[in-house]
Amino acid sequence: MDVMPLLLLVAGSAAVAGAARRTPVPAPLLLVAAGLAVAYVPGVPDYTLDPKVVLPLLLPPLLYTSAVDSSYLDLRAQLRPVALLSVGYVLFATLVVGWAVHLIVPGLPLTAALVLGAVVAPPDAVAATAVARRVGLPSRITTILQGESLLNDATAITAYRVALGAAVGEGATWAGGVGEFLRAAVGGVVVGLVLMAPLHWLRTHLREALLQNTLSLLIPFVAYGVAEQLHASGVLAVVTVALYLGHRAWEVDFATRLQEEAVWKMVAFVLESAVFALIGLQLPVVLKGLGAYAGVDAVWYAIAVFLVVVVTRFVWVYPAAFLPRLLSRKVREREDNPTWRGAMVTAWAGMRGVVSLAIAFSIPARTHDGTPFPHRNLLLFLTFTTVIGTLVVQGLTLPPLIRLLRFPGHDPQAATLAEANAQAQASRAAERHLEELLADERNTLPPPLADRLRSVLERRRNAVWERLGQTNPVTGESVDDTYRRLSREMISAERAVFVRLRDGRYIDDEMLRTLLRRLDLEEAAAYREVA
Repeated sequence: MDVMPLLLLVAGSAAVAGAARRTPVPAPLLLVAAGLAVAYVPGVPDYTLDPKVVLPLLLPPLLYTSAVDSSYLDLRAQLRPVALLSVGYVLFATLVVGWAVHLIVPGLPLTAALVLGAVVAPPDAVAATAVARRVGLPSRITTILQGESLLNDATAITAYRVALGAAVGEGATWAGGVGEFLRAAVGGVVVGLVLMAPLHWLRTHLREALLQNTLSLLIPFVAYGVAEQLHASGVLAVVTVALYLGHRAWEVDFATRLQEEAVWKMVAFVLESAVFALIGLQLPVVLKGLGAYAGVDAVWYAIAVFLVVVVTRFVWVYPAAFLPRLLSRKVREREDNPTWRGAMVTAWAGMRGVVSLAIAFSIPARTHDGTPFPHRNLLLFLTFTTVIGTLVVQGLTLPPLIRLLRFPGHDPQAATLAEANAQAQASRAAERHLEELLADERNTLPPPLADRLRSVLERRRNAVWERLGQTNPVTGESVDDTYRRLSREMISAERAVFVRLRDGRYIDDEMLRTLLRRLDLEEAAAYREVA
């Protein structure tokens, strides 16, 4: 196996993603543009998207890291709108887009058109949620978009399998399709429910952070593989397990949490960067097989499908946002009133991604009777243009649209007050518990050490309130900035002494690593204390 293409992909996409942080353009869009730009550069390897790699090897960790960082409580509170988008909209888009494409493309069978409808139905909200956090969307909209992206792939993959079965001649029926969807959905959730408790028990009983993090990296692949082996939804299995583990992450050892956060941030950064770069790099592969459709007809079909996909989402989102409140008193009592601005952003944030391309590339070349799959190359091309079109058009216009709509801004002072009140309650409980512990003769400490424990609690409690203070009139720094800077400078002075002692052979490298790790943890604690 030649490792250079993989190395070039990872290094190049990481470099572009890093550069994107210095520009107003979201990283996914810049990565796709970079992929398109270098696709025809002489010497660039052929990066044909392999669904046998993307779906079982890239999708599980991307779903896992997104679900672990999600709020189970927030998703549960928004379960109805999330379900309407991740299930209802995907099925609606499959049917509407499929029927429209059947009418637009002469000679395209309805079954093959429904395959395309299922392929382009699920939005990839990675870019949308990234923009939402960057611009400052209300948390409810961000939760809905994130929840949709976690669950809609399961619906789309199942709908694709049903439509594909009909297209290749397996004699699929509507009843059979509904049954397969229910088996996949229920089976995926059940597999996740069965696995989550044992996996959490392992995470809390393994005593070495290294083993715990190794288990963490394996969990999404285990959940996905077991579910797929049982013909259930691997997507739902991964999401179910990840939501549970993320909700109970506080029970895991602190060293594991610190390492996991760093490891999964790196994994997500590398995979997301590579995935969006791969989208752009598929251009030569897609155009090579277009054949007789190359030209004006192909461009017209691409524009028409893009417009149908965009309009279909608006047709679904607005009624789904407002009709349930009109028809149900319970919905009006339990949920906040949606706004037309929120519905507008939700409808426009329908960018497609690599999952659609991976599913499209898994369309077989021939049907069961040996005949070529009808218009397969055209379906690949239309999937590619829809993905690129939604990423570029909607992705570039989403930030200015959000700013134009002027959503209520985030109130940092209110958030700091809430944090300070929470910290005060926690500190009081910790102080009571500390006095109870010190009253036990088994926990006797010299007075200076006992006072040090009390001062740590006091500092932690006061640190949040200090954020509300004024800035330094001389430096312009906030109290947080000054505290963080002084902590870093003190630790840097200690670090320089340790290195000098190592160079003078007063201590060896092993002791240096131990001392530096202790300083690193103190620096991280000082940063988090005021972050």
